[in-house]
Amino acid sequence: MPPTSGSPAERPDWSRYTYKWRPWRQRVTPFEMIAEATYPGDGTPENPFIVTWLEKDAENPRTYSTSFKISNLSLLAVMCFCITFASSTYTAVEEQVTAEFNCSKEVFFVGLSLMLVGFAVGPILFAPLSEAFGRRNVVLITLAIHTIWAGLCSSAQSIQSLLVFRLFSGIFGAPALVVPAGQLADIFEVCYIEVVSQGLLNLGPIVGGFLGQAAGWRWVMGFLAIFAGVLCVLGTIFVPETYAPILLRKRAQLLSKVTGKTYMIALDVERPESFQAMLKRSMIRPWALLLREPIVLLLSLYMAVVYAFLNLNFAAYPIVYEQTYGWDASTRGVAFLGILTGISLGIVALYFDNKRYIRIHNANGGFAPPETRLHTVVIGGVIAIIGLAWFAAAAGSNVHYIVPILSGVPFGLGFILIFQACFNYLVDSYVIYTASVTAANIVLRATLAAAFPLFTPIMYRNLGIHWASAVPAFLAVACFPFPIFFLRYGERIRKRCKYSAEAARHLELLKRKSEQQQMQAQTTPPVNEEMSIEKGLGEERRLPVSSKDDKEARRSIEEHPRGVHPG
Repeated sequence: MPPTSGSPAERPDWSRYTYKWRPWRQRVTPFEMIAEATYPGDGTPENPFIVTWLEKDAENPRTYSTSFKISNLSLLAVMCFCITFASSTYTAVEEQVTAEFNCSKEVFFVGLSLMLVGFAVGPILFAPLSEAFGRRNVVLITLAIHTIWAGLCSSAQSIQSLLVFRLFSGIFGAPALVVPAGQLADIFEVCYIEVVSQGLLNLGPIVGGFLGQAAGWRWVMGFLAIFAGVLCVLGTIFVPETYAPILLRKRAQLLSKVTGKTYMIALDVERPESFQAMLKRSMIRPWALLLREPIVLLLSLYMAVVYAFLNLNFAAYPIVYEQTYGWDASTRGVAFLGILTGISLGIVALYFDNKRYIRIHNANGGFAPPETRLHTVVIGGVIAIIGLAWFAAAAGSNVHYIVPILSGVPFGLGFILIFQACFNYLVDSYVIYTASVTAANIVLRATLAAAFPLFTPIMYRNLGIHWASAVPAFLAVACFPFPIFFLRYGERIRKRCKYSAEAARHLELLKRKSEQQQMQAQTTPPVNEEMSIEKGLGEERRLPVSSKDDKEARRSIEEHPRGVHPG
């Protein structure tokens, strides 16, 4: 432990090193407690002190007050919504933009697709930055740059410049979609932020339609920039850094500076991963997972197809409701209320489904089989097919407009159940590769979502409203066997694939350690060169250093010490 023995008069004045209160740092741990705590190691470069959270550490994000957690949840959820809202609101100003720039609908919808392409590129570029420099810095800086590009959209003088501005707006807006989920996972056990943001995505055409009619398309783009700018300011004031390795690394560096001893975090005991290595990993491993892991490929494809249907509707609904019912841009957005209602019901359903999962999770000692998630996917698949078939049958018919609108309720409900349950299954199956699996999923999802709106006008023109609307239903039926297949054979497949088998071995190790700790008193086994001390959220672990991916395993375990998390 640090050398702090002696009379009180001889002890250093640690208080001057205690962090100052800030709106984004409302709880601080007295530096005296940090400096005088006991850490494994002897403080030498060869055997440094390993800095971990203290038992009642005020700076540990998991110990934040409920009110502070809820306020951050609200602000980060609105940030997520701001970006998805900017994506979909664009579709509400189609008539004004095509008239001013004298371009076709197909060219106009390239602006929607390019922003979705940005959503695919952004996470790959900025994920390593969030690991190296912290979640707070990355999300706020990129949101500020997104605000600039969004503002440029409002002043575009040609369709070409508007499309380019939309692309860069998407690239720099993407971190606000994915990083907040990590921030909330740092402080909450259960997080549905992406589900909520995708649900609110459907407000874009509604709000944009009325705002566009009242003030013009440039004010719609300007409003999006102002919205993002306000959130950037609020985030700078209130959003804390929550990534444990960054917080503990800063603490270790300060301890080393003021005591003269060597302090490090467990992740840095071995040679730290360079930024170049992180960038290479973030760009290569997602593709390796897609190509070598059938679970990642097929379920990501299923999620991508369903997500693409949601974005296809931004191009399809204006066509259907304009040709069938003669609705203008301000009223066409009302058609999305059905999907929004279904997604809202889905969020409620997920709450109760999570209670079911937690019971299974606890009954299995905190290690529920990943396939437990897939029952929800199957149910959601059936409901989504019903909604898509309903819309195909009702669209273009001489029926009241409420009939096709109501078809959005089962589709929205099914979409959310498929989306969240598939994502949870992938996380539980590849827990030490969560970041790479998420990146692979986002790339595939955003790519399909970008492609679908491009051919939607042509598809409706060539096939007609009924048959064009039936295409998503046929694709949903084609993808429906995927979760059923993995529900039956998923465990066997996971044991035979490289990355899922590696993740399973780490989880099995954690499970055995958990069982041992429950059966016998806590002991401190001797340290040897094949063991590395691991401590996350106050619980000490020893993991065999058995693979080149061990550092990512440590990172995942430090963030989610049980290996899996409900939600």
